[in-house]
Amino acid sequence: MSCLHAFHPSGLRLPPDPIPISRAKPPPTRQETTHVRKTLRGRVGRNGSPAATKPSVRRNVELITSTSNPFVKHCVKLRQSSSYRHSHSSALVVGTIPIREICNFQSSRNKTAIIDCLLLLDKAQIPGELEEHSVHLVRVSSLVMEKLSGVESAESIEAVALMRIPSTFYNVNDEANDRDCRKWFASPHRLLVLDGIQDPGNLGTLLRSAAAFNWDGVFLLPGCCDPFNDKALRASRGASFQLSLVLGRWSNLEALRNEFQMKLLAGHPESNLGQKLVSNLSPSFVDSLANVPICLVLGSEGRGLSEASESLCELVSIPMAGKFESLNVSVAGGIFLYMLQPQVWVTPSALS
Repeated sequence: MSCLHAFHPSGLRLPPDPIPISRAKPPPTRQETTHVRKTLRGRVGRNGSPAATKPSVRRNVELITSTSNPFVKHCVKLRQSSSYRHSHSSALVVGTIPIREICNFQSSRNKTAIIDCLLLLDKAQIPGELEEHSVHLVRVSSLVMEKLSGVESAESIEAVALMRIPSTFYNVNDEANDRDCRKWFASPHRLLVLDGIQDPGNLGTLLRSAAAFNWDGVFLLPGCCDPFNDKALRASRGASFQLSLVLGRWSNLEALRNEFQMKLLAGHPESNLGQKLVSNLSPSFVDSLANVPICLVLGSEGRGLSEASESLCELVSIPMAGKFESLNVSVAGGIFLYMLQPQVWVTPSALS
């Protein structure tokens, strides 16, 4: 039966880690491409300390054609290295679709776009949704775009954006960050907890599903990959920039649970060899939790739930008529997230 079984590295070390533009208007002139409101100068970090010094593109730069350009090297390193990303509080978002999703989300919340620089393939048109944002735009050659994107077939990649990691991301293992759990999530009624999800495709897909089903945020336990990893960003279609994300340990999660009186559930296979009861994810089970704040814990496919998760959570399985032992964690997670999503619709019985 059910869900979760992937690789669980020890410790909390994060691993180092597309969009045809179809508008008919012609590409902007060189003068237009140098219009700048935002630059990539060093800035003050989130906690008041100076952010790491980073290369920037001069205002008069119109086109980058060399992969040896220092700014190109900086962007590639942001894509490849988790520690480098977080030391600069920046991430590289590859592809027009996730860039568009992030910008649309920011606009819907009346927030300023967090794009520091938009790198666009030479001759490509500016994506329509981005025309209203005055951002630092630089054209790059196809060779540079291939280097930046890091994908095998870069022909469909026409845009890459350098974006600031949002303030909704907290690493509570960093002593400089505020450990007041009331500041991590605005309304923790439905939280997804990922326990050792190291595959960026699975993690990104789970983030995308959590955003789609209106969950309040995601807590990342040790062993999870960086949610701003380029593969995770592609799989999530930018959901890493839309959700409140907290990176912490079980002690932090228990403090959160106690503060908000949350119920801990964990996805688990039905064939449980231990003595602990495994409940079925049935409609009646879901209805009983409609008004109960929940933390849903999902473990990796390779090793399943950690010992702490299995002992502290109520175990829940997905009933399956077939003979498969388990589902891929992102598939199982999508079912859990859908079934347990906040009840925002009005039922027919409520109208009678």
